[in-house]
Amino acid sequence: MSFVRTVLGDVPPGALGRVDYHEHLFQRSPLLPGDELDDEARSGAELALLLASGFDAMIDATPVGLGRRPDAVARLSTATGATVVATTGRHRDAHYSDQQWALDRTEWGPLLTRELTVGIAASDADYATTPLGDVRISGVRAGVLKAGIDYWSITAGERRVLEGIGEAHVATGAPVMVHTEECSAAIEVLDLLASLGVEPRNVVIAHADRNPDPVLHIAIAQSGAYVGYDGAGRHRNWPDSQLIESLAAVAEAGWAEHILLGADVARASRYRSYGGLPGLDYLGRRFVPRLVARLDAATVNTVVIHNPARFLTWEAATSTDQLATETS
Repeated sequence: MSFVRTVLGDVPPGALGRVDYHEHLFQRSPLLPGDELDDEARSGAELALLLASGFDAMIDATPVGLGRRPDAVARLSTATGATVVATTGRHRDAHYSDQQWALDRTEWGPLLTRELTVGIAASDADYATTPLGDVRISGVRAGVLKAGIDYWSITAGERRVLEGIGEAHVATGAPVMVHTEECSAAIEVLDLLASLGVEPRNVVIAHADRNPDPVLHIAIAQSGAYVGYDGAGRHRNWPDSQLIESLAAVAEAGWAEHILLGADVARASRYRSYGGLPGLDYLGRRFVPRLVARLDAATVNTVVIHNPARFLTWEAATSTDQLATETS
């Protein structure tokens, strides 16, 4: 049976509506001091802005050790009516300078599989001191696996995470997101994941538009993977028009079914409910209408409705109930 695993349980893929494929409701990192997303009421207000802008669902892309609050995310999903998919995995090494355990851990497969099938840790700090089977779990299961790699680099620690993601994906069929720096090493990480049993059709390359090169993006799509556009509103490097033209070039080359759209606003200084700008609603309020005008409503619906529903659908080789029993 096809399903998408959300923080409130499994739902049919067709029930998602418009999906923002990459945001964060809670997050903290030593790379972003003072920009923590850590207030449940404010994050809930920001989620309500996203819904008001025309989206129905989102992937909360915060992985292990970076301020996740799974039970709070479930409460916000209930309160707002938003469908939210939670994430397990580990980001690139640079985010864990204050968590040596996350850099030293060698076996990630069992941990990730447990978070997908049994439950996300109630406190990620438990992983530093507690045997896996004794780690307290929340009432939420993850629906996406995430890894991070650095600029033209896959460190030994990042490779161990990718190996664990391969193991967890083969066991469950859960989809995979890969953080890249300026879309560097995208083809290389797809090749590595394929060697670990993760076919490109189950992978999205996040932040592809931070290198707005449609030729590269088409190559990613041709591999079978999804191209993640999530840089709307980041005008410091290039205007939205450049991202729109890059996305349009990919779509007009025949690869619209391989594009996902988000914004990765990701910081308190960028969330309106925390006193910043442009807010989670910028994508739906400002960027999507321009995309519809450049392409058409049907193509944009492919990008924000049909593609994420397909990407988020688990291709399970084993009963997840059986796996939950085996990994609990």
